[in-house]
Amino acid sequence: VTTTASPRRPRKDAASNRVDILAAAAATIARDPHAPIDAIARAAGLSRRALYGHFDDRDALLRAMILSGAERFNALADGVEDDGPAPVALARLAATLWDGAAGVQFAAAVALDESHIDETAAVLTPIRRRVLALVTRGRDEGTIRTDMPAVTVARLIEEAARTVITRLDTSRPEAASVAVRAILSVAGLGWREADEILKEAAA
Repeated sequence: VTTTASPRRPRKDAASNRVDILAAAAATIARDPHAPIDAIARAAGLSRRALYGHFDDRDALLRAMILSGAERFNALADGVEDDGPAPVALARLAATLWDGAAGVQFAAAVALDESHIDETAAVLTPIRRRVLALVTRGRDEGTIRTDMPAVTVARLIEEAARTVITRLDTSRPEAASVAVRAILSVAGLGWREADEILKEAAA
């Protein structure tokens, strides 16, 4: 008599487990910014002890989540075209990043909190450089304000983006438009100009 052994399910490797934990952390913190490590472990389908096999403590997990999220934003930004006038490209970039952040608003708010903002800014260096390049290009085109240095305008745009993601109710249908308009306003555009840019960016 022969028997056929049931195929063994392959064990997930450490890298796969880590990805699942970070996804569970982002989703859990999106619902509750103060979620304890136990809640995150349950969401990842792990015991607290198993989770600690990957991360030393909650702060280490949060730092890894921030790094993972920032890298995802960099990847999203890479897929956005810079063609057309600088304000249109800026609006397109802002809308894309808003869509990526809105679904995990509280997790994004944690990343942008004062206690984490320096490390978040460091990982988002590619996006920050891109914003500065768009501001510089817009100044050369005459489409973005020139009454302040380009680096100052770019920094104010970053702060406006940080404010809207941490303060706006992302569930409201007009939230994305408000977020992009706030950034265009900082860049020196009036609300009528913003109307046209939003239409062009969406085309």
